[in-house]
Amino acid sequence: MKRSKTKIIFVTGGVISSLGKGITAASLGVILKAHGFSVNNMKFDPYINVDSGTMNPFQHGEVYVTKDGAETDLDLGHYERFTGRDMTESNNVTTGKVYSNVIEKERKGEYLGDCVQVVPHITNDIKERIYKLVHGKDDFLICEIGGTVGDIESLPFLEAIRQVRLEYPMDVLNIHLTLVPYIKTAGELKTKPTQHSVNELRRIGIQPDFLGCRSEKKLNKHLRAKISLFCNVIEENVISLVDMKSIYEVPINIEKQGMAQKIMEYFNLYETKKSDYLERWGAFYNKLIHPKGKIKLAIVGKYVDLTDSYMSIKEAIVHASSYLELETEVKWIESEELEESTDILKGYDGVLIPGGFGERGIEGMVKAAQFARENNLPYFGICLGMQIMAIEIARNILNLENANSTEFDKSTKYNVIDIQETQKGVKAKGGTQRLGHYPCKLKKNSVAHGAYEETIILERHRHRFEFNNKYKELYEKNDVIFSGICPENDLVEVMELPNRPFYLGCQFHPELQSRPLEAHPLFIQFLKIIKEVMDESQK
Repeated sequence: MKRSKTKIIFVTGGVISSLGKGITAASLGVILKAHGFSVNNMKFDPYINVDSGTMNPFQHGEVYVTKDGAETDLDLGHYERFTGRDMTESNNVTTGKVYSNVIEKERKGEYLGDCVQVVPHITNDIKERIYKLVHGKDDFLICEIGGTVGDIESLPFLEAIRQVRLEYPMDVLNIHLTLVPYIKTAGELKTKPTQHSVNELRRIGIQPDFLGCRSEKKLNKHLRAKISLFCNVIEENVISLVDMKSIYEVPINIEKQGMAQKIMEYFNLYETKKSDYLERWGAFYNKLIHPKGKIKLAIVGKYVDLTDSYMSIKEAIVHASSYLELETEVKWIESEELEESTDILKGYDGVLIPGGFGERGIEGMVKAAQFARENNLPYFGICLGMQIMAIEIARNILNLENANSTEFDKSTKYNVIDIQETQKGVKAKGGTQRLGHYPCKLKKNSVAHGAYEETIILERHRHRFEFNNKYKELYEKNDVIFSGICPENDLVEVMELPNRPFYLGCQFHPELQSRPLEAHPLFIQFLKIIKEVMDESQK
């Protein structure tokens, strides 16, 4: 019988999507880490795209970029934020990635004339990707299977994890998330969807060891016993995942139900070096729900109808708010709404413009940046938001009429933002942008340097267009400070307007490196200055 040092936990879902498999997988990482274990996470996505890079944010949410430049599913952001561990390209696997690899091998003749099939060739490729991470030094690998049991596209992944359990019967645990809906007219929770979901999972050969039951109300003992009986899961392993006020309460909730201890007992493991991770997590959450002050922040974006498109920005604000013991009331504003009037911004204490692509809504963003500058509101521009800042300054301070980015106007006379030299011959869209970690050298005595308190930083990127350095001298003559430069290629990474509380743009994405227990310094500085300006104005 094969044995593995790394224990594998598979997290599947049924009934409906958006049950919170990613948050559950990340929360399991928190509680196991708190008990002294090393944890890694993995996400399997059933879509045929090779990665998330070319997908519409409205449909799929944000593209999360890892430090090695992989464009991945947003759940990898949850894994990083919750466990504090950096993910890589290997932590996110798609159907497209698997099939591309298998077809490439077939074209090279590596299957020696075999008829290439889903079983065993596709499933073997999936298993190899799991075992690549299992054979490391981690105590646990938590694998989330995207989609819902019963989906056609998920079947190869479910078959693969069934085989993993067969090969490592003592080292695999299956957790299945289901919905226990509350029927208001009947006044009760219903278990039938959970029963059907588990039956569907068992039909393909997977028996769950634990059930995570999502519901509006807490499961009582009678319901847990009923689910246990009909789903063949011992009652103690039926976990109530009642709706929480915040995703950051989930690890606290499942630890109260003894989840980590139950997992240790299942694998016959013993705690050897308990850490203070959950205590620090609790302190973070306590400050989050008991703020001592309040600010109002306007975020002007292109995809605000679905704020999952800006998941990491949303969470980075939460982290900095907790650090400062603030309640940050966020208003998500569709940038196109500002093209006629910016009056809606008058009630807010600061403005943030996040990343995005395409010309829709750009003029509204430019007006938002102008409003912030002219009204001395703290302004934070991220990626596209920095480029918007550069365009606004060019038009309204440098008097470069209709200055623009060539992304939005190829014939603009003043292309203050232009495509990178290395991108000019690139035709493929997927995985071809400037991606991942790059260094940035900060200018001393700048706002950015004051926030980081470091001279050389590493931040993650995702962009094709950049500030056009031929205009750099003109900006500097008009008091603009280029406070962050990439030493590798002289690319502008951070720009600021002095004599203002906070008017700063960065080409990188600082939100991708913010953590609950390590809020990002730029977000801390931004919110801190907003509060200081607000307090000063009220004197």
